[in-house]
Amino acid sequence: MSAVVSVLLIVVLSYFIIRIAAVALTITGLAEDVAIFQATSAFTGVGFTTNESEMIVDHPVRRRIALTLMWIGNIGIVTGISSLMLAFLGASGRAQAERLFVLLLGLACLWVLAHSERLERTISKVIEQALAHWTDLDIRDYAALLRLSGEYEIIELFVEEGDWVAHKTLAELELNEEGIQVLGIVRPDGTYVGAPTGRTRVLPGDTLILYGRASLLAELDKRIEGASGDRAHEAACVEQQRILSEQAQTDHYSDYREEAA
Repeated sequence: MSAVVSVLLIVVLSYFIIRIAAVALTITGLAEDVAIFQATSAFTGVGFTTNESEMIVDHPVRRRIALTLMWIGNIGIVTGISSLMLAFLGASGRAQAERLFVLLLGLACLWVLAHSERLERTISKVIEQALAHWTDLDIRDYAALLRLSGEYEIIELFVEEGDWVAHKTLAELELNEEGIQVLGIVRPDGTYVGAPTGRTRVLPGDTLILYGRASLLAELDKRIEGASGDRAHEAACVEQQRILSEQAQTDHYSDYREEAA
């Protein structure tokens, strides 16, 4: 039975390790869902998706976190399998059934606890405070500062040859007309261009730090040079004008209600 308890302890420890890594990745700027997925992928060794793997390997802090998870994950998986084998090998049929019941019951309880939103928030808060105290990670809440909510988010967009944004200045791109703000540009040599101007040229190998609607940012990431990219830009500008018009009507209605009151 002690081997079954060991397996459950390994599962609990693995959960906390993944949560700590996910919070650390979130602090570096990743979205929470992406951070959890990447932490789980690194720990279990199942690999990353192509776009998100670049977000990890191109960032030194995230790369160290992923590497640590891989080492710990390999050790934990081997230890867990060994404990699981010890729990059932050499035991009688009845003892195996009892141990299997205890193991499944324990895993079910852990599953319920792991999916408790209240417990999840509490654990994340404690981990964040611990990381703030014991590490030098940047823990400022940029999401709160920028009022990231709904469909608005910040992403890193890696520019490749053939992308619609490549070889153009920000003035030529007119991304602000689409509702996208360029917060900064990371050059291939690591140089950071903060608050770039309209004369700043985007080149292949650059990483753009963008703020805007998630759906639009995802479309921009896939946009290629040429007529199709220009049409997508024009359509995005029209959509942005529609959104601004709706916001203006809402603001006008709010002003009217205040005057009427």
